[in-house]
Amino acid sequence: MNAAHYDAVVIGSGFGGSLVAHALVQAGLKTALLERGQWAKRDDADWDQRTILLQKRYRAASPLLVKQYGRRTFQRTYPNEVVGGNSVFFGGASLRLRPADFARWPLSYADLAPYYARAEQLLGVHGEVGTDPHEPPGLTAYPHATVELSAPAQRIYQAGTALGLQPFKIPLAINFSDRTRPLCLRCITCDGFPCKVEAKNDMASTVLATASAAGLDIIVGAVAKRLMQRDGRVEQVEYVDSTSRQTHALSADLVVLAAGALNSPALMLRSGFDHPLIGRFLMRHCNGIANCIFPFRTNPQQVFHKQLCFSDFYEDLRAELGTAVGVIQDIYTPAPPIIRHHAPWGFKTLVGLLTGYMQNLLCISEDDPRRDNRVSLSSEQDIFGMELVQVEHAYSDADCRRRDYLLAKAEAVLRQAGGLLRYRYLIDSFSHAIGTLRCATTPEEGVLDVDCRYWDSENLYVSDGSFMPSSGGVNPSLTIAANALRVAERILEKR
Repeated sequence: MNAAHYDAVVIGSGFGGSLVAHALVQAGLKTALLERGQWAKRDDADWDQRTILLQKRYRAASPLLVKQYGRRTFQRTYPNEVVGGNSVFFGGASLRLRPADFARWPLSYADLAPYYARAEQLLGVHGEVGTDPHEPPGLTAYPHATVELSAPAQRIYQAGTALGLQPFKIPLAINFSDRTRPLCLRCITCDGFPCKVEAKNDMASTVLATASAAGLDIIVGAVAKRLMQRDGRVEQVEYVDSTSRQTHALSADLVVLAAGALNSPALMLRSGFDHPLIGRFLMRHCNGIANCIFPFRTNPQQVFHKQLCFSDFYEDLRAELGTAVGVIQDIYTPAPPIIRHHAPWGFKTLVGLLTGYMQNLLCISEDDPRRDNRVSLSSEQDIFGMELVQVEHAYSDADCRRRDYLLAKAEAVLRQAGGLLRYRYLIDSFSHAIGTLRCATTPEEGVLDVDCRYWDSENLYVSDGSFMPSSGGVNPSLTIAANALRVAERILEKR
């Protein structure tokens, strides 16, 4: 098979892939980026909750086979696929891990701190220094100032301070101030939605636009099939065109794998890599939503209010459990059709009618890296002739304890704000999936070395969230972005 040659091929266009590709092409390397999804449409339907959340407009052609929460069989689930990866659907939260979170890492917070600062600049983060009670050291300023609190966020702020807590404004990668680009309209379609006006600073709207102008070849609808190896090197990347179903290949001096913590290990397994820890130690946070029904409409104007975070409890159980607890964040209430879809049978109509009276808080808690939580391959094949990805996951008692600890704290805030009836919803998505190709100081402890190079290949690097040895208690996006900048720097130094 004839293969076009590149200095570098990057697989995946999320935070890890886009930022590495951007750095490589800026350094003059002829670079191709493969993405199995297509460009987001950025039209009215992208802000329709039924279209995006229920009908899954951007759902993958190939399902994941998932076994979780004690189920005995694998269930089919379809993740989103789009240029920009999960950055297109994340809600903008851009928090750093804290120094104690690096206890099980081969890196320290100080090693990653300068790359955090660069990532915040590239993502245009709006934040306020000095208000987070567990703020990491050396954070002197954010690129942009925060915006004023909307009424629903102000309600949570007042309730938190009345309880003696220190709520602070979430650092957000959303464009509130740069008038050279579309500004945020302060709507309620950030989490889980592409931004129709491109005001969310996702990879497709920002980094990839710049990299493409600098010469990056972005090949969409390219489903990576296998990495072709010889003599300790990856020589070619084989992929399938999702439309024609034809197989193509690219040769490269350097390959960077950034297909995500589920697909990156699966691709390595399909390619014959045999490190025993490939796919192991999957983490995704142990998350839940605290919901309360109020005696009044909580957001009648439907305004933006994902603005507040509580880190007061972050260190409460570390001495006992060895991990962070996590954070509580303000989050939107979905539309009635979404609430009805997820409500227990027999309560769907009533809950749908009460949607306008609800307010929620998201609890993000650290989960333990456990060897049996893993990604593997099924014997069943997808429409492209590749083995389906299997995901097996179970939470530890400590994971659930941390989550429930945060849920109780969040419910106290909601009750202080005027909430009456409470309900808990446990999150079962893998939007925070990390850890399946962990980095370490020895091959016995991890799949990757400290620079995120695969131990047995001189030219294969990994730059997505699968490198993380532990999850910490905050959204991993900024950490993935920072590490991608670090990996790109190491690659260029060695070249």
